[in-house]
Amino acid sequence: MTEDPTGANPRGLHFVAELANTVQGGAEVSAAALQALLERHSGPPFTLTESDARQLREATARLIRILATHDEDQAAEAINALLDEYPAQPCLVRLPGRPWSLHTKAPHDADPTHWLLSTTGLALGLWLSERGRCAWGQCAAPDCNHYFIDTGRRTPQRYCTPRCATRVRVASHRAQRGR
Repeated sequence: MTEDPTGANPRGLHFVAELANTVQGGAEVSAAALQALLERHSGPPFTLTESDARQLREATARLIRILATHDEDQAAEAINALLDEYPAQPCLVRLPGRPWSLHTKAPHDADPTHWLLSTTGLALGLWLSERGRCAWGQCAAPDCNHYFIDTGRRTPQRYCTPRCATRVRVASHRAQRGR
């Protein structure tokens, strides 16, 4: 995952949120759809098979459990379990026109699942340690179940997009006026 120096895509974690939103609910997302998602986020050049897609969907379920966690201790325990099982090999990388950033180097023979879980384990662990809290979550809008990465600096984010936040505020306002 490429790191965005503006902070718009912290540690490539927006990829993780989009992956979780794509896979959640047991959807049978195809290898082609996962390949396109990986390419959109500048992931490694894997050629995914349907077997890889099945394994990635199963691995994403583990990531969804972390994204659904609000307790820092539970999140840290789950992230440490990922890193124990899929050790990340961090290295500094300088992409053209960008500052040095920490990436993971998967073992030479790593499959897509190993790459996903080691990379994500390190990224989530760094994000938790930098923020001091679970700076991610699931949208609080009643009709939305999307996951998001909280990039705000002050109060914890509750909605996946400003659109969801506005919809909830407007519904609340209309409900109050209708009383």
